[in-house]
Amino acid sequence: MFDHILSILIFFPALAAMLGFVVSKESIRTYGVVVSAIEFVLALALWYAYDPTAGGMQFMEQFQLVPAFGISYLLGVDGISLFIIILAAFFTFIGIASLGETKRIKDMIITLLFLQMTMVGVFAALDAILFYVFWELSLVPMLYIIGAWGGPLRIYASIKFFLYTFTGSLVMLVGMLFMAYFYFQATGQWSFSLLEWYRLVLPENLQLWLFAAFFMGFAIKVPMFPFHTWLPYAHGQAPTIGSVILAAILLKMGTYAFVRFSLPLFPDASYIFMVPIAVIAIIMVVYTAMVAYAQEDIKQVVAYSSISHMGIIILGTFALNVEGISGSVFLMLAHGVVSGALFLLVGVIYDRRHTKLMSEFGGLASVMPRYATIFGIMVMASVGLPLTINFIGEFLSLLGFYEQSHTLTLLAGTAIIVGAVYMLSAFKKAFFGEVTNEANKKLKDINKRELVALVPLTLIAVWLGVYPKPVLGPINSSVESVVQLMHDKAITPEAKSAIPDVVAIKRAQTEAATAKAAAEREAE
Repeated sequence: MFDHILSILIFFPALAAMLGFVVSKESIRTYGVVVSAIEFVLALALWYAYDPTAGGMQFMEQFQLVPAFGISYLLGVDGISLFIIILAAFFTFIGIASLGETKRIKDMIITLLFLQMTMVGVFAALDAILFYVFWELSLVPMLYIIGAWGGPLRIYASIKFFLYTFTGSLVMLVGMLFMAYFYFQATGQWSFSLLEWYRLVLPENLQLWLFAAFFMGFAIKVPMFPFHTWLPYAHGQAPTIGSVILAAILLKMGTYAFVRFSLPLFPDASYIFMVPIAVIAIIMVVYTAMVAYAQEDIKQVVAYSSISHMGIIILGTFALNVEGISGSVFLMLAHGVVSGALFLLVGVIYDRRHTKLMSEFGGLASVMPRYATIFGIMVMASVGLPLTINFIGEFLSLLGFYEQSHTLTLLAGTAIIVGAVYMLSAFKKAFFGEVTNEANKKLKDINKRELVALVPLTLIAVWLGVYPKPVLGPINSSVESVVQLMHDKAITPEAKSAIPDVVAIKRAQTEAATAKAAAEREAE
């Protein structure tokens, strides 16, 4: 089975979705839960069979699709993509399991299963065209989710989401086509394989142009400032499950693509753009934090908080070293867990009150103590409290970038404090004080169906904050391979000095440890 585990993970949800059309409306919820649970178990089996000490690709599958142009069905995972695939399976499972009373629930579950296929496909694809196909296909289910089940401005929000991301993707496609053409010029053969593209050493000026082309597609998907304006509308109008999947998984496509494409393909351009991108990332953190503080809608607070934390992920990614990139990949997972949980929590109160305005709440902690406890834990995780999941990723991201710029890291670290201000302020407004609104006095606390979704996320947020090694170890091994590839391919002295030589560092550490052990033996 493991010879084709990635293909199974990609196409099993799609096949189940097509069979879902013949399932009765009364049975579709159970059907969706069972299908997504099987997918999640398969994803866990992938983790079980994965070798955490190997930094390269595993479970690879390949066969030619268009041999004349080097387009192939090429799949593989490493520590960078493995856990995002597991996260996608997990959130699809808990998203379907926690669905409340929803109009056209059969259509919703089928759409979510199709969306899961595209998400896993993006993170498993190692052929650029295959990656692009899954990348673009992911827009369609999310467009439908926002447009069919969203709020009053759902059509505007869904069209804006689609136009922004689709336009950026077209620019990215031009970059991919040019990369394949350059490969043809260099080798006499066409190829869209990322692994073969990694062997190319591009001139610096060409790197700059191609980096910019890929950057447009990835930056809009993240979304980075100033391309972020589609996201608050998408989150604000999307149903709860749409916001959860968007925040937890779809935004990670952009940051993941930077690590998979931009850094190893264009190391010199990545170094040249490092400081400008870091400045944009800090603006993201500060600006969106200030906007979040000004919001009256609690869902918009979480939405702008999501953008703010993505800024730290970008900062770690462009630290161009193992600590920073490992921290950014870990923070992708942490952000997915925490932001996804916060959107689920907002959905819980919206289902009861049909409003997201914080002025309508107040004193909820005394009425819904279990709900307030889980919300409080997730708020603490969001602001990066030590021993919670976000702290590990933020600390490593900032530690990595500290090696590149002390000043920018200090600014970014200070900006994180602003995040604590708006999240704690929103928590205070909604949960503390007296219950002044009569409609809140009879609210029911969180139920069993909602606990099934939220308790596992809460446990993960604490467990990986206390003991991140099971996840951080495989991530670190794969990131070391990426950083070494960047160092080997860098052609300018500045980039070569900024990107560490992992092999040389490990050799020096081994020699130092051997010398220390020898000295201790002599002393004895």
